[in-house]
Amino acid sequence: MIIGVPREIKDNEARVGVTPAGVKALTEAGHTVLAETRAGVQSGFSDAEYKQAGAEILGEAGAVWGKAEMVVKVKEPIEKEYGFFRERLVLFTYLHLAPLPALTDRLLDAKMIGIAYETVRNRQGALPLLVPMSEVAGRMSVQVGASYLEKERGGRGILLGGVPGVPPAHVTILGGGVVGTNAAKVALGFGAKVTLVDVNLNRLRELDDIFGGRLYTLASNSYNLAHATREADLVIGGVLIPGATAPKLVTRAMVAEMKQGAVIVDVAIDQGGCVETARPTSHSNPSFVVDGVVHYCVTNMPGAVPHTSTLALTNSTFPYVARIANLGVREALRQDAGLAEGLNTWLGKLTHRGVAESQKRQWTPAEKMRE
Repeated sequence: MIIGVPREIKDNEARVGVTPAGVKALTEAGHTVLAETRAGVQSGFSDAEYKQAGAEILGEAGAVWGKAEMVVKVKEPIEKEYGFFRERLVLFTYLHLAPLPALTDRLLDAKMIGIAYETVRNRQGALPLLVPMSEVAGRMSVQVGASYLEKERGGRGILLGGVPGVPPAHVTILGGGVVGTNAAKVALGFGAKVTLVDVNLNRLRELDDIFGGRLYTLASNSYNLAHATREADLVIGGVLIPGATAPKLVTRAMVAEMKQGAVIVDVAIDQGGCVETARPTSHSNPSFVVDGVVHYCVTNMPGAVPHTSTLALTNSTFPYVARIANLGVREALRQDAGLAEGLNTWLGKLTHRGVAESQKRQWTPAEKMRE
């Protein structure tokens, strides 16, 4: 198979879909890898390393997309890349289609085979390709939030961990999944007072045990959410419904009741956000203020730490890349039901229920594409 690795062009996105180590493994298996010039430079991998590993270096993105049978990326294509779409081209990347009907239209119109990292499942039913970036984003959310609590960045002027004689900041985390757990770990490490809200009481019990009672837990309902956000200096949104638009747990009215200079970091913004006042931002223009509350809603947070993020991501994605390359996409999907869960579009048909329900579209189960 011919695998294309283009350079990411989303705002300040510095990760890359395949590392030189992955290139070496693919070429040793008899595949061809086409890498765009400087595709991995910002993640710490030079063109020379890719070439030494066996990749052919191409100077233009169009050449990579045009010759490849499968394109491996990190983030969803942006409008400048839509012109590269063509029938039967396999695209393996984070797609986050639920809040992106225009991208969905283009993938369907071009009859692309779109496999989304964020909806691939393993045998345990977990989301193995979402976990590493959720770990990064969860940990980053606390760093970012602590920074934006500083007065010069519009925050309340509070040190997250406080000092002797002065109380720490109060951090409220929405969701007890991978993002929320990692955010709690770092926030507690900073010395903050941390409250975590989740709808799953069993998960709250698990987290209470994991953190030895240092974490305050709340069952998710509108009353508790309103109270927890009103008391918070920093709110971190980490709610996920795989493939679907995130629920708007924090309403505009709740935001209006928050402290002046409080900070919201909505990690769920990739899937539309779990805060009603949130809207997608970028690394070059990351924040805005609503009702005196600072909102940080960057859709590719892990892109700010590309070396760590690329290695963490490709450790998880590469076995799937190799499987698709070695078996062909149809056979790989047929043999691996979890990989088939990642199939979002197939030759003009939408194949993921969560995306379809979010966009009110018709869909065809992925199993039919595997027959």
